[in-house]
Amino acid sequence: MSDQHDPAPYDALLLLSFGGPEGPDDVVPFLENVTRGRGIPKERLKEVGQHYFLFGGVSPINGHNRALLDALRTDFAAAGLDLPVYWGNRNWAPYLTDTLREMVHDGRRHIAVLTTSAYASYSGCRQYRENLADALAALEAEGL
Repeated sequence: MSDQHDPAPYDALLLLSFGGPEGPDDVVPFLENVTRGRGIPKERLKEVGQHYFLFGGVSPINGHNRALLDALRTDFAAAGLDLPVYWGNRNWAPYLTDTLREMVHDGRRHIAVLTTSAYASYSGCRQYRENLADALAALEAEGL
């Protein structure tokens, strides 16, 4: 009997998160991504961005996601589960569409998605599904 567990029907796991700035220069561009299409003035984004500067311009969500990725990969390996884990974000690098493109190039077609949303709401649930649909449409338009 094999020690490997069959992850079928999935051939990869995507950790999908919100994303966040990695340094002071990222703060306003990140906030522009988050608020795109809402007409929020750049001056207001700079005001809101001051909150990130309390943490050196770095969002803690990225560190949490890296730790979760490591934990998932370690746990999967310890359980004999051969399932690669990828990470993509809605609003900052690594961007969802880029990660899905990488997954397709790696031959992944049946992907389970784990979102890091803490609550059920439009932006915490449905918007992730819409972003996934948009990313898949973009890849389809590229012929992937």
